[in-house]
Amino acid sequence: MRRALALAQLLRPQQWVKNAFVLVGLVFGHAWRDAGTLAAALAATAAFCLASGAVYAFNDARDAESDRDHPDKCGRPVARGAVTPREAQALAALAAAAALGVAAWAGWRVAAIVAAYLGLSAAYTLGLKRVAVLEVVSIAAGFMLRLLAGTTGIGIEPSGWLLACGFMLTLFLGFAKRRAEIGRLAADAGQHRTVLESYSAGFLDKAIALCAAGMVAVYTWYTLAAETALLHGTRSLVLTVPWVLLGTLRYLYRLRFRGGGGDPADELLRDPLLAAAVAGWVATVLWLIG
Repeated sequence: MRRALALAQLLRPQQWVKNAFVLVGLVFGHAWRDAGTLAAALAATAAFCLASGAVYAFNDARDAESDRDHPDKCGRPVARGAVTPREAQALAALAAAAALGVAAWAGWRVAAIVAAYLGLSAAYTLGLKRVAVLEVVSIAAGFMLRLLAGTTGIGIEPSGWLLACGFMLTLFLGFAKRRAEIGRLAADAGQHRTVLESYSAGFLDKAIALCAAGMVAVYTWYTLAAETALLHGTRSLVLTVPWVLLGTLRYLYRLRFRGGGGDPADELLRDPLLAAAVAGWVATVLWLIG
């Protein structure tokens, strides 16, 4: 039982909420009423859950030595010795194969996008994560692939606004995570993540502010655009902007004054106001365009 639990932990199912990015195109493309498209979108989401689990297992197998000295990562299955690196790599290969199989059921485009995600993630683990800025861009690109899987992959025309806003959001979260790590690990930051030696708190603060401002601006322009009103049949989508502002500012507050910002999924569970902002945005969007 403990063995099975440790193997399941390697896939980090608590992080799979991030794969909801796949479903964004389904909502904003008004395609949820088509049963075939809905099934393909759900399959694409499941494929990305398996693919991201494979990436986590592979990463843990590679980084077990450094994880043992990390205050949080030391509890991961490979780092604590519950699973061997070889077993983690075998699980990663199995999960990757399953991801490609599920993605193929959804369509060859989804399978190609999942394969690209696996390749990008492997490149990140093997080297890109040591290159300042590029490593955050690589993470953001992984989320863009999720958006594409839920749009182009299943036959929905992707919105340029949607892709731009998603890219700015993931850059914002990526730089915020690095800032949180520097703040928490202080002088030992570089020992736990090599790339942190290439960053300064000042640079990351500026990058976070730039990405946050860009994200809110792009999203606001999207809600006000004539083509948006034509697509959704309403000019009231601008009413969702206050939720975006609340969520963004609350996340920044958590980052700077509450030691948060390291993990978006964890922040949602820890902060009721942040969770309320996200829930309010989702509810308002569905009310206006549903």
